[in-house]
Amino acid sequence: MINARKTFLAVGTIIGVTSVFAASSRASQNSSSPYASQQSLRVPKLFAEGVVSTDDDEFGGSFSPDGKTVYFSRSAPHSYHYAILESHFVNGEWSTPTIPAFSGRYTDSDPIYSPDGMRMFWSSDRPVDGKVKHDYDIWMVEKTANGRWSAPRHLPAPIASDGSEYCASMARDGTLYFSSSRDGGAFGVIQAYRSRYVNGAWSTPENLSREMNGADTTGAFYDLDVFVDPDQRFVLLGSLRAEGLGNYDLYISWNRDGQWSKPFHPGAPINSAARDYAPHISPDGRYLFYTSERGFGLDTPSEPLNYQQLQAQLHSTLNSSGNIYQVELSVLDSMARNKNP
Repeated sequence: MINARKTFLAVGTIIGVTSVFAASSRASQNSSSPYASQQSLRVPKLFAEGVVSTDDDEFGGSFSPDGKTVYFSRSAPHSYHYAILESHFVNGEWSTPTIPAFSGRYTDSDPIYSPDGMRMFWSSDRPVDGKVKHDYDIWMVEKTANGRWSAPRHLPAPIASDGSEYCASMARDGTLYFSSSRDGGAFGVIQAYRSRYVNGAWSTPENLSREMNGADTTGAFYDLDVFVDPDQRFVLLGSLRAEGLGNYDLYISWNRDGQWSKPFHPGAPINSAARDYAPHISPDGRYLFYTSERGFGLDTPSEPLNYQQLQAQLHSTLNSSGNIYQVELSVLDSMARNKNP
């Protein structure tokens, strides 16, 4: 996202996957959340087209626990600047986005609620203690007694480092998952980390990418996006790897008795030849929300375009700027089974 952006499972593991997704689906099949679809969503569908997903570049999609507020990011061309936006479900539709009080000045991205909705994390290059920074750190706001967000708080070491930190998400027990370039070596790779919340403080981060892939990860891939299931049953990644379809793709790693599986690449239609990234899960656990740049930029027209047609494509929602898509999370189970019959 921020300038830095641009395997198979054993049968027993897949059986475990089914129980996770099936339970989530059954528990939420009658969901009244605003994002819930009346039809089955087995193929990715644009979310809130014209309001959230537009001809601008959007990514993310983190919902409040009641599903009535969504936070996401919008980018200036070529990722020169990011701002955080929020939209509310009012009178049956999503409202025109606004910029929350804690964003709009600095380069801010990847907003995400904590599971209880009382905290929000994001990545920013804003000054720390009055000193201008040239990298990105994790910041946080908390809900106050009046229901508003507090003043932004910087997460210092051990979360912050001399490198950049991105894409924080918090598990229900307070463990923080995020990506960082702190140990990227000569290749400057970005990897996934986990910091446990112990006695009121976050512990020294553990390199999760090495747990999932083995010790030798230098130069192999970039795990830029990291989203953890609130109960730490799985982690979703937006990662650049050799087996991908051409750019960043989504991957999933399962936690089985404390051991993380090698990240699974679900393939199309979840992934595409375009950049697919910024995964989030809806509060009810039923849907995967993520961003894709699929569209005009990678589609070859059947016939040459004239000027008017070109302009129409360039200003359409599917102009290959980022859009937010929604699909049933259980689709990942089906795709895993198809690759591991």
